[in-house]
Amino acid sequence: MPDMTTLPQLLEEDIQRIDRVMMDYLDRSDAVTALVIDKGGFLIAHQGDNRHFDLTTIGALASGAFMANQTIANLVHEDNFESVYQQGGKYSMFCASIDEHCLLMVIFPSKTGVGVVKYHAAEARQQIANQLKIAQQRDPGRGVDLSVLNLADPSEVFRRKL
Repeated sequence: MPDMTTLPQLLEEDIQRIDRVMMDYLDRSDAVTALVIDKGGFLIAHQGDNRHFDLTTIGALASGAFMANQTIANLVHEDNFESVYQQGGKYSMFCASIDEHCLLMVIFPSKTGVGVVKYHAAEARQQIANQLKIAQQRDPGRGVDLSVLNLADPSEVFRRKL
Protein backbone atom coordinates (compact mmCIF):
# COMPACT_ATOMS: atom_id res chain seq x y z
CA MET A 1 0.00 0.00 0.00
CA PRO A 2 1.47 3.42 -0.94
CA ASP A 3 2.45 5.81 1.81
CA MET A 4 0.01 8.68 1.34
CA THR A 5 2.06 11.00 3.54
CA THR A 6 4.86 11.29 1.00
CA LEU A 7 5.31 13.13 -2.24
CA PRO A 8 5.62 10.82 -5.26
CA GLN A 9 9.10 10.40 -6.71
CA LEU A 10 9.26 13.07 -9.43
CA LEU A 11 11.35 12.59 -12.56
CA GLU A 12 12.67 15.29 -14.88
CA GLU A 13 9.68 14.82 -17.20
CA ASP A 14 7.28 15.45 -14.28
CA ILE A 15 9.02 18.69 -13.34
CA GLN A 16 9.13 19.79 -17.00
CA ARG A 17 5.37 19.23 -17.33
CA ILE A 18 4.68 21.08 -14.08
CA ASP A 19 6.93 23.94 -15.24
CA ARG A 20 5.00 24.21 -18.54
CA VAL A 21 1.69 24.29 -16.69
CA MET A 22 2.97 27.06 -14.40
CA MET A 23 4.39 29.11 -17.30
CA ASP A 24 1.05 28.90 -19.10
CA TYR A 25 -0.73 29.83 -15.89
CA LEU A 26 1.47 32.90 -15.41
CA ASP A 27 0.75 34.02 -18.98
CA ARG A 28 -3.02 33.70 -18.52
CA SER A 29 -3.30 35.11 -15.00
CA ASP A 30 -0.84 38.04 -15.13
CA ALA A 31 0.76 36.70 -11.95
CA VAL A 32 4.53 37.17 -11.58
CA THR A 33 5.58 34.02 -9.72
CA ALA A 34 4.09 30.56 -9.19
CA LEU A 35 5.43 27.90 -6.85
CA VAL A 36 4.52 24.30 -6.19
CA ILE A 37 5.36 23.50 -2.59
CA ASP A 38 4.67 20.47 -0.49
CA LYS A 39 2.49 21.02 2.56
CA GLY A 40 5.60 20.89 4.73
CA GLY A 41 6.84 24.04 2.97
CA PHE A 42 9.50 22.56 0.70
CA LEU A 43 9.84 24.17 -2.73
CA ILE A 44 9.26 21.61 -5.50
CA ALA A 45 9.10 23.81 -8.60
CA HIS A 46 8.73 27.47 -9.51
CA GLN A 47 8.31 29.71 -12.52
CA GLY A 48 8.33 33.44 -13.02
CA ASP A 49 10.24 36.25 -11.38
CA ASN A 50 12.42 34.97 -8.57
CA ARG A 51 14.93 37.83 -8.52
CA HIS A 52 12.96 39.84 -5.97
CA PHE A 53 11.68 37.06 -3.76
CA ASP A 54 13.24 34.52 -1.40
CA LEU A 55 11.15 31.62 -2.71
CA THR A 56 12.44 29.05 -0.22
CA THR A 57 11.40 31.15 2.77
CA ILE A 58 8.16 32.29 1.13
CA GLY A 59 7.24 28.67 0.37
CA ALA A 60 7.87 27.59 3.94
CA LEU A 61 5.88 30.48 5.41
CA ALA A 62 3.03 30.19 2.89
CA SER A 63 2.69 26.50 3.74
CA GLY A 64 2.59 27.33 7.45
CA ALA A 65 -0.07 30.00 6.86
CA PHE A 66 -2.12 27.61 4.75
CA MET A 67 -1.93 24.85 7.35
CA ALA A 68 -2.84 27.32 10.13
CA ASN A 69 -5.93 28.24 8.12
CA GLN A 70 -6.83 24.54 7.93
CA THR A 71 -6.89 24.52 11.73
CA ILE A 72 -9.11 27.60 11.69
CA ALA A 73 -11.40 25.83 9.20
CA ASN A 74 -11.84 22.98 11.66
CA LEU A 75 -12.61 25.43 14.46
CA VAL A 76 -15.44 26.95 12.41
CA HIS A 77 -16.74 23.48 11.50
CA GLU A 78 -15.45 23.41 7.93
CA ASP A 79 -13.68 20.34 6.57
CA ASN A 80 -11.07 22.61 5.02
CA PHE A 81 -10.42 25.94 3.39
CA GLU A 82 -9.39 25.25 -0.19
CA SER A 83 -7.37 28.45 -0.54
CA VAL A 84 -5.85 31.42 1.24
CA TYR A 85 -5.64 34.95 -0.16
CA GLN A 86 -3.44 37.71 1.25
CA GLN A 87 -3.88 41.21 -0.18
CA GLY A 88 -0.99 43.66 -0.15
CA GLY A 89 -0.24 47.13 -1.44
CA LYS A 90 2.21 46.08 -4.18
CA TYR A 91 1.80 42.31 -4.32
CA SER A 92 -0.81 39.85 -3.20
CA MET A 93 -0.58 36.11 -2.60
CA PHE A 94 -2.95 33.28 -3.40
CA CYS A 95 -2.29 29.77 -2.11
CA ALA A 96 -4.48 26.78 -2.94
CA SER A 97 -4.38 23.05 -2.39
CA ILE A 98 -3.39 20.91 -5.37
CA ASP A 99 -3.79 17.53 -3.68
CA GLU A 100 -3.08 15.93 -0.31
CA HIS A 101 0.65 16.67 -0.71
CA CYS A 102 1.07 19.97 -2.51
CA LEU A 103 0.03 23.60 -2.77
CA LEU A 104 0.09 26.11 -5.60
CA MET A 105 1.33 29.45 -4.30
CA VAL A 106 1.06 32.52 -6.52
CA ILE A 107 2.45 36.04 -6.18
CA PHE A 108 0.72 38.66 -8.31
CA PRO A 109 0.54 42.46 -8.55
CA SER A 110 -2.19 43.82 -6.28
CA LYS A 111 -3.66 45.70 -9.26
CA THR A 112 -4.45 42.29 -10.81
CA GLY A 113 -7.80 41.04 -9.61
CA VAL A 114 -7.77 37.94 -7.44
CA GLY A 115 -10.69 36.61 -9.49
CA VAL A 116 -8.57 36.10 -12.61
CA VAL A 117 -5.80 34.51 -10.52
CA LYS A 118 -8.25 32.09 -8.87
CA TYR A 119 -10.10 31.35 -12.11
CA HIS A 120 -6.98 30.28 -14.02
CA ALA A 121 -5.56 28.50 -10.96
CA ALA A 122 -8.34 25.91 -11.09
CA GLU A 123 -7.11 24.44 -14.38
CA ALA A 124 -3.43 24.69 -13.41
CA ARG A 125 -4.10 22.91 -10.11
CA GLN A 126 -5.91 20.10 -11.92
CA GLN A 127 -3.12 19.66 -14.47
CA ILE A 128 -0.44 19.61 -11.75
CA ALA A 129 -2.51 17.15 -9.68
CA ASN A 130 -2.81 14.91 -12.75
CA GLN A 131 0.98 14.95 -13.24
CA LEU A 132 1.54 14.11 -9.58
CA LYS A 133 -0.95 11.24 -9.94
CA ILE A 134 0.99 9.95 -12.97
CA ALA A 135 4.19 10.06 -10.91
CA GLN A 136 2.51 8.19 -8.04
CA GLN A 137 1.14 5.52 -10.39
CA ARG A 138 4.57 5.02 -11.95
CA ASP A 139 5.93 3.75 -8.63
CA PRO A 140 3.02 3.45 -6.17
CA GLY A 141 5.02 1.93 -3.33
CA ARG A 142 7.58 4.70 -3.18
CA GLY A 143 7.65 8.36 -2.37
CA VAL A 144 9.80 11.09 -0.92
CA ASP A 145 9.34 12.48 2.57
CA LEU A 146 10.98 15.89 2.25
CA SER A 147 10.81 16.43 6.01
CA VAL A 148 13.69 13.96 6.45
CA LEU A 149 15.79 15.49 3.69
CA ASN A 150 19.45 15.94 4.60
CA LEU A 151 20.01 19.52 3.44
CA ALA A 152 23.78 19.06 3.63
CA ASP A 153 23.57 16.20 1.09
CA PRO A 154 20.22 16.05 -0.75
CA SER A 155 21.61 13.71 -3.44
CA GLU A 156 19.73 10.75 -1.95
CA VAL A 157 16.46 12.30 -3.10
CA PHE A 158 17.66 12.34 -6.69
CA ARG A 159 18.75 8.70 -6.84
CA ARG A 160 16.19 6.43 -8.38
CA LYS A 161 15.50 3.52 -6.04
CA LEU A 162 14.91 0.13 -7.64
